[in-house]
Amino acid sequence: MDSFGKCFILSDYGGTHDPFIGGTIEGCPKGFLINFDLIAKEMARRAPSRHSTSTQRNEKDEVEFLSGFHDGITTGEPIRFRIKNTDVQPNPNMEKVLKPSHASYTYMMKYGIQDNSGIGRASARQTACRVVAGAIAKQILSHYKISFHTEIAPETVALMREIAAIDSFQDTIGAKVLGSIRNVPAGLGEPVYDKLNARLAYGMMSINAAKGFEIGMGYQATQMTGSAYNDIQNTDYTFQTNHDGGIQAGISNGQEINFTVAFKPIPTLRKSQKNIDFLGSSVTFSGNNRNDICVVPRVLPVIEAMAAIVILDFILISKIEPKNDK
Repeated sequence: MDSFGKCFILSDYGGTHDPFIGGTIEGCPKGFLINFDLIAKEMARRAPSRHSTSTQRNEKDEVEFLSGFHDGITTGEPIRFRIKNTDVQPNPNMEKVLKPSHASYTYMMKYGIQDNSGIGRASARQTACRVVAGAIAKQILSHYKISFHTEIAPETVALMREIAAIDSFQDTIGAKVLGSIRNVPAGLGEPVYDKLNARLAYGMMSINAAKGFEIGMGYQATQMTGSAYNDIQNTDYTFQTNHDGGIQAGISNGQEINFTVAFKPIPTLRKSQKNIDFLGSSVTFSGNNRNDICVVPRVLPVIEAMAAIVILDFILISKIEPKNDK
């Protein structure tokens, strides 16, 4: 399953060690001027930093568009793009290792793959394609006054500060990211099996290392009474609270959509670990500095991209016109 969306559809290809990654975006409405510099800025947000905790893989992530635009304006035909992988350096020491908490074992069982050269689609390298589609979706949604914001949860920030002070830190850490979508019109979402919150969850949980998703108060709601939780409305239909996170009965209610995404620690470590190889023999192995210590901050534009794809998809399903001229 290499596609996401129903009207605005991203289909992508390629993996971490392939010559190219890329994709096709179908259903993009025509007549929108796209700023390619803004796409480059989104790609730069996802790019590795110079910090010691970031991967040392150096990819330029220059997007080459092959169709879908005329003088920077969307034509309505499929947008085809590709990104060249320029710094491919497979780790030969890990080629035969069943990397714990990774795709090695499950890909072996599902596809019969016998080494890690065949699991490139499971790499977070693929998320670059999502950012391309999301950057285009964001620019179209700006005509609807819809915007996106993400930030690292305070507890994750505190943990990152702790490990930043450790020069030889060779482990990885998990992360929690807070997201919001502003100015979403009421009425987006298709009950019963295509609720807006369900599709957002689908999109976020498809991101590498994602392990949890919450809308509004999320799990905190399990410790509240109904009288404390309910979003009471005023006589002008405005809400006094937003515990539902902007979505009720699977449909947007016009309030800000708030959500949280939880990520596990990245499974490839720089420290030594023990596991088995594809033949079942015990092995001791370690990664290298081509893996991040934590998914943040690089995952922030990926989260926003998936949110933008979902929202634009529902905008197109509902045939809502933008609030200003294209």
